[in-house]
Amino acid sequence: MTDAKDQNEAIRQLLAGIKGFRARYYERRPDSMRQLVTEGQHPEVLMIGCSDSRVDPALLTQAEPGELFVVRNVANLVPPYQPDGSYHGTSAAIEYAVKVLKVSHVIVLGHAQCGGIQGLIRLRTGQATDDDFVSPWVSIAGPACDPYIAGTSEEASQGDIDRLQQFPDVVERAAVRASVENLMTFPFVRERVEAGTLSLHGWWFDLETGDLWSIDPQTKIFLPVE
Repeated sequence: MTDAKDQNEAIRQLLAGIKGFRARYYERRPDSMRQLVTEGQHPEVLMIGCSDSRVDPALLTQAEPGELFVVRNVANLVPPYQPDGSYHGTSAAIEYAVKVLKVSHVIVLGHAQCGGIQGLIRLRTGQATDDDFVSPWVSIAGPACDPYIAGTSEEASQGDIDRLQQFPDVVERAAVRASVENLMTFPFVRERVEAGTLSLHGWWFDLETGDLWSIDPQTKIFLPVE
């Protein structure tokens, strides 16, 4: 059984991290932080990443404060443009980054061993789910699974299920590709892409090897980044 001392250790580590951040940036490099306060943020990149604790975009890219505008959600998904008055956190971040901050790049960052994609696979192969929010959310990328299922979700064979669960990276990458395509359903994104002032990127990070793969803009195939 975990005692109170062990439970508080995680918080102590976080507080120590904040002290270290303050020492590094506010005490040793005060001018850079003062500039971010007085002039505001001007990031060049919007990064759409996963909530997974192992793939923090700032840590992976070694970005400095002010360099990345980041939105994270389960399975790093981009929903289609749907201005219906409901709650759309990811869409709001995209709108703010593109229309207000005027970023030059939008990157969808997927990764290996994604729990959200595992949930999507279970959902699309007709397995039982027990959640209120995850399944509806990951269904955004449902069509990404379908090319790898012989029949409909109700007709998925055990072979389909085993294959997808054994090689989930196929669906993880397909979901990244689908999210990049969904970005183009936002009129303000499409307008800037077509004007040549905004570039869209799809990345997939391999947790096992540390390798990064990127969508080739011509072939739409994922290729390793050297």
